[in-house]
Amino acid sequence: MTSGLILGKFLPPHAGHLHLVRTALDEVDHLTVLVCSLASEPIPGQLRASWMRELVPGAAVIQITDENPSFPHEHPDFWNIWMQSIRRVLPEGPDLVYTSEHYGDELARRLNARHRMIDPARRKFPVSGSLVRSDPDRYWEFIPPPVRPSFVAKVVLTGSESTGKTTLAQRLAAHFRTSWIPEYGRRYVEEHPGPLAASDIDPIARGQMASEEQGFREATRAVVMLDTDLVSTEVYAEHYFGSCPDWVREAARDRLGHLYLLTEPDVPWVPDPGQRDRADRRDEMDRLFGSALTAQRAAVVRIRGAWDHRFATAVSAVERVVSQGWPYRLPGGRGVIHSGTAPGSPGGSSCRQ
Repeated sequence: MTSGLILGKFLPPHAGHLHLVRTALDEVDHLTVLVCSLASEPIPGQLRASWMRELVPGAAVIQITDENPSFPHEHPDFWNIWMQSIRRVLPEGPDLVYTSEHYGDELARRLNARHRMIDPARRKFPVSGSLVRSDPDRYWEFIPPPVRPSFVAKVVLTGSESTGKTTLAQRLAAHFRTSWIPEYGRRYVEEHPGPLAASDIDPIARGQMASEEQGFREATRAVVMLDTDLVSTEVYAEHYFGSCPDWVREAARDRLGHLYLLTEPDVPWVPDPGQRDRADRRDEMDRLFGSALTAQRAAVVRIRGAWDHRFATAVSAVERVVSQGWPYRLPGGRGVIHSGTAPGSPGGSSCRQ
């Protein structure tokens, strides 16, 4: 039985990391992957470890939370500190150490193992964690699907009934060569004919979240158009039933979009039997949506006027989001990932960070 070891920050995991891990899995009988995290890093280590467990189920993924130095010059006892951390979770072995960095030579020597350096020049996958963090849209093809929801800019179309949200979402998606996520509530109503009840809010909200997560994973670039989100679910729950489940409120806040395009009711009403029923209350709903977004401190651009003017206003707003280097909201509202770089781990860039 042969054993292997890989350690890194995986900040975030990308195609280069997966190539390294899958190469090792093909060559050893048992592989341990150590996700080394510091509390100060922009993506929680627990989240990175969960990504790796989903991405490489054939490996034993273990998170190390020791506040160890990242580079030898930071501490005179650098290597002994790291050996203590490694030996605590891996008392014996490994036979091979896999990295994409030269620090692997010294690490393998101290572990009495052989070093296998994989693609150190990044020819197969020209990417690193810092590159992904600095420009996820440019390196989108290298970001694995489970990681993408934390790196996608969410542009949400919201507003009263019959104000062109779906058409605008589709048109924007085509213009920006990306995907759009339909409103789950519309599908739910089609599958459950008859008047909705307060008990329907829970499955509608859960279906909306599931649709979003799937859409983010399948997105073709780092910006996606959403034809509504949980803020709308919250508004309609309050409007129709007088209350909204607390967990839906919390989820709406945690999953807040990066930009909301609030479509105003200054266009003709188009009937849609079974889906729309309050043509005379669009102005009231517009005020409710505006108030909800203000309460969430959301970034809002109002969309009004003729159809072409609405589209031009929306395009301009989305372009600003795409060009400014947006922050990325982490699942559960645990902070944001800002564009920039972060330190590596043992001896350098931690096998692509």
